[in-house]
Amino acid sequence: MALSCPAVFTRLSLLRLSVSRVNPLSSALYSHQLSSPQRYATLVPPLCRWSLCRRFSSSGVRPGLGRYWSKLQSINSRYERFLQKRFPRFYVLYHTFVEGFKLLFRDAKEVSRIKAMARARGLAFQDLTYREMETLRQFRRDVIKAVPLVLISIPPFANYLVFVLMYLFPRQLLIPHFWTPSQRLEFRRVYQSLRRQHHRPLLDQLHNSSRHVRDPQMKRRLQQLCSKAQAGTRPQASEVLAVRSLFSGPPLGIGRLSADQMRLMSQLLFLTPRLPSFLLGHRLDSHGRELLQLDRALSRLGIQNLSQSELQQACFLRGLNADQLSVDQSRAWLHQWLEVSTVLKDAEVSLLLHNMLFFSLNKRLQ
Repeated sequence: MALSCPAVFTRLSLLRLSVSRVNPLSSALYSHQLSSPQRYATLVPPLCRWSLCRRFSSSGVRPGLGRYWSKLQSINSRYERFLQKRFPRFYVLYHTFVEGFKLLFRDAKEVSRIKAMARARGLAFQDLTYREMETLRQFRRDVIKAVPLVLISIPPFANYLVFVLMYLFPRQLLIPHFWTPSQRLEFRRVYQSLRRQHHRPLLDQLHNSSRHVRDPQMKRRLQQLCSKAQAGTRPQASEVLAVRSLFSGPPLGIGRLSADQMRLMSQLLFLTPRLPSFLLGHRLDSHGRELLQLDRALSRLGIQNLSQSELQQACFLRGLNADQLSVDQSRAWLHQWLEVSTVLKDAEVSLLLHNMLFFSLNKRLQ
């Protein structure tokens, strides 16, 4: 953009004034043509050039901000050392919260990146990789769980009440980002025990539904499957797949389950059972299809490529607490699960959800 004549004259005047304060050669400078940079560099003394660069440079602000930032870091490190020495239990909570916010911010950035990439490439959820699917699924559940806590903290001075509630009820109110490692193990055991409370009632409902099967052979196979599960013996994948036709239509398809069966299945997935029957069926179908897509992506990735924490999380999502199992045992269990799920169709998600019941009632794994 071209400069106006008054602006040019003003800058030249300021330049001449600043130069004249340093060296009397300014008159010689303006006696020559100003369009020659070499002549300007020769005539203007180094001290003058340094003063001009310093006057019109903005880099002097950065060292000040750097000093403030280093001071802030120093104060924060001293505060953490003070807490660690005087209040070690509170320091563990404080450190967990700080690291939790870092992890949450990192996950939010990763979710934004995945969504932007999917939009740019025109990819659907089922086209993503396993880790991208799992990141989106887990972040959505975490945000839904965090919404009530955020709403409670909106009124003035309500944040003090929120801190008390978070301290007293960390499992109910906090997302896994803010759990300590010991709490993660403890809460997984608690959640698994809550699941076990619904295994037997759901298995009884399934056994009662077998009476409505007209085909004698299919009826016998389903009853044998229920008997194995009640005895604590994990069935083979072939035995589960032998009754797959019963779970795509009557009597055990998602749309054909009774209200009691859907409520028990919702509690097995940690979903609220206090909804009308048609909404329960819709949510179960949605979660079943999402789990089916995750299994297909996991099959493409390969179980051997999962880390130990990813392997434990994958087993827990499918109904098994693998904290006390070895890596080989967890992989073997997950491999058998994929033998069933990867051959199922979208209309057979009811069998996938009931598979959490068949494969979890195992005495050797509890």
